[in-house]
Amino acid sequence: MSVRESIADLVARYALAYDTRDWDALVECFTPDASLTLRVAGGDLAGPFRGHTEIMRLMRDSAAAQDDRRRHVCTNLVVDPSGPGTATARSYLTLLSVRDGRLEVLSTGTYTDEVVQAGESWRLRARHIELDLPY
Repeated sequence: MSVRESIADLVARYALAYDTRDWDALVECFTPDASLTLRVAGGDLAGPFRGHTEIMRLMRDSAAAQDDRRRHVCTNLVVDPSGPGTATARSYLTLLSVRDGRLEVLSTGTYTDEVVQAGESWRLRARHIELDLPY
């Protein structure tokens, strides 16, 4: 698998793990020392959330507050290698909600990721989520 394909797989695994509440798979997307930041609709920066414990608390708390089925659709992935085993990846996010038989676009946004190779796979070392609308 090429570097780009491996990183695309990481981005997809993250989205699928969150949407299915597979917390074990989600934590595996991050390095142990990873950080995550979030900005919604140009507001204040949330985070950094550092390490598995803080990041997973954020993910679980966010999921617990949702009474719909979410689908994170990641597209337009651009990968820029920055050195051996490291890269920056940028992609679009379209956040969909399914509730009561209706589909709604909740928000769009971007992911900006620092990724590192960990054996045969890649992991997120830093992720910044920039949402265009509140979710």
